[in-house]
Amino acid sequence: MTSSGRIIVTGLIAQHPLLGGMTWHYLQYVLGLARLGHDVYYLEDSGEWPYNVDGGATGDDYGTDNSRANVSYLRDVMSRFGLSERWTYRCPIDGRWYGISNARRREILGSADLLINVSGTLARPGDYRDIRTLAYIDTDPVFTQIKLARPDRAFRDLVDAHNVHFSFGECLPGTLPETGHHWIPTRQPIVLNLWRPETSFRRLFTTVMNWASYGSERFNGHTYGQKDIEFSRFLDLPGRIAPTEIEIAVRGTSKDLLRSKGWRVVPATQVCGDYESYRRHIESSMAEWTVAKNAYVKGSPGWFSDRSACYLAAGRPVVTEDTGFSVVLPCGEGLLKFSTIEEADDAIRRVEGDYQRHTVAARRIAEEFFDSSRVLERLLQAVTQCIKAEVV
Repeated sequence: MTSSGRIIVTGLIAQHPLLGGMTWHYLQYVLGLARLGHDVYYLEDSGEWPYNVDGGATGDDYGTDNSRANVSYLRDVMSRFGLSERWTYRCPIDGRWYGISNARRREILGSADLLINVSGTLARPGDYRDIRTLAYIDTDPVFTQIKLARPDRAFRDLVDAHNVHFSFGECLPGTLPETGHHWIPTRQPIVLNLWRPETSFRRLFTTVMNWASYGSERFNGHTYGQKDIEFSRFLDLPGRIAPTEIEIAVRGTSKDLLRSKGWRVVPATQVCGDYESYRRHIESSMAEWTVAKNAYVKGSPGWFSDRSACYLAAGRPVVTEDTGFSVVLPCGEGLLKFSTIEEADDAIRRVEGDYQRHTVAARRIAEEFFDSSRVLERLLQAVTQCIKAEVV
């Protein structure tokens, strides 16, 4: 693509106004592409009904009949980063579009060179086929490939509507079903200067997690599940590493069980419920300790967390469960992997034992492997190569 291509990025920023990590996941694509000189717009047309993330006034009222909070949050995010005239959101309740005018939206869609469907968030990609190239970003490897093996055509039709296919599974194993797509490895782009290593921090390992986002999948007699399965293997870790503490900002789990085992537990929507508090939470942490989804561990696709990449960019070492990412990322300093509770214990002690070395290494990994300019330039180069192959 040229240095001034018109690119549309999809996401779920408005859909989840109390999940700050989701904002950064999509926003860094938009900001990173803009910094490369592209004419970038954010489009949210997921078809997902708005909801009260915090349960509303009663704590158990998740239904809503409007998208006011969603639109307000998205407008605030876009304004904060100089994108006031570069976003559009369709409310599925009444089909109304917000953001740029309808005429401007049609003009942009009619002249766009590329649409990047991050995490497959676009409900009907076929509606956007007038755009020359649609790129699908699979951020949920193993689950994606297994779902494509189902006889149900709905998900396959959605994925097949794209010309180019990328995956956070940077080394997808042959044990997964063959989908018929050419999965190009990619990873989360990080806008490095938005993450500040010089920020003061608490002497706590932390993470942010959802206990179980959705159900398990089965393939060839094996079950591929969520973080709850993996976390159960490490429940006794706090007793091994005391007085070091690990704070979990979590949604959807038995908090009493975790506290009884010595974990610090805080509500994710309260401590990191928007983009600013999420960034503060990461920057104020000493390091990250986290498990991965059971499917990522069992499938070993080389997936790496967009959240953990933000910790690295903030100069915070990451101790995380192995998903095969050591094939593509350096491990041992700044980024440490584990598969057992003994290895997790050892990795935490190693970080504490030479903390300054690990913080420097963490930022260096972010600069070398997650810098948005590098990640997105490679992505766009791959798109160009695929377009040329189609022409030939």
